[in-house]
Amino acid sequence: MELVLERFCAGYGAVTIVDGLSLRVAEGEAVVILGRNGMGKSTLLKGILGFLPGARGSVRLGGKEIIGRPTNAIVRCGVAYAGQEGAIFGELTVEENIDAGTLISHPGKLREKQIFDFFPVLKERRQQRAGTLSGGEQRMLALARVLLASPKLIVLDEISAGLQPAKVAEVESALQWERRNRGTTILMVEQNLSLAMSLASRIAVMKVGQIALEARSDAVGIKSELMRQLAP
Repeated sequence: MELVLERFCAGYGAVTIVDGLSLRVAEGEAVVILGRNGMGKSTLLKGILGFLPGARGSVRLGGKEIIGRPTNAIVRCGVAYAGQEGAIFGELTVEENIDAGTLISHPGKLREKQIFDFFPVLKERRQQRAGTLSGGEQRMLALARVLLASPKLIVLDEISAGLQPAKVAEVESALQWERRNRGTTILMVEQNLSLAMSLASRIAVMKVGQIALEARSDAVGIKSELMRQLAP
C-alpha cells in the first residue's frame, strides 16, 4: 500500500515539530528514517497514525486521504504500528499478547506458528508474563503482534532498540520475508544504521522536522554521507 505525505505538519498544541514534510513510500517499499534525537521522527509517525490532533497537510494511503481521521479508522485501512512504548500488555502472558493481536485479523494457527518461527525466544516464553521480558524481548513481542495482523503498511519506531545483534538479525529476516512474500510496505524510524542499510530500499535523514537527505540505500558513498549527516 502506497503512502504519500505532502506538506505534512504535526506537533503538540501550538508547537509545530514536523513542518511541511513531503515523502513517498511506494507499495512494497521499505523506507527507513534516520536522525539524531529531537529531530521529529517519532512525531512524524504519530502524526501519520492520527495520534496528534491538528496535524495538517496531506497523508494519502492507497490514494485515499486520511488526514484528520481517527487512529482506529486508519488501522482498519490495513496499517499496523509499534511505537517506542506501551505496545504490549504487561500483565498478560506472551501467548495472551499474541492472541490479542488476532482479535481483528483472525490470521489462523498457521500464521501464529510462522510468527513464533520468526522469533523462537517468544515461543520458548509463551507462558511468561510479558512485563517480565527484557526491553528488547518486549520490542520483539510488539513486532510479532504487528506482523500477526498481516497489515498492508507497517509503521515502526526504533524496533531494534535494546536488541542484541542476533535478535536484530531475526527482526530483519522477518521484515524482509514480509516484503518479499506479502508485498508489505514498511516505514520505520531507526537508529541502527546497519539494519537500515540492509532493510531499506531508500533512506531519509530528518533534521529539525524536515527531510534533509533522501537516497537509495545502494547509492555510491551513501553510508559515508549518512554518517556525516548523523554526526553530532
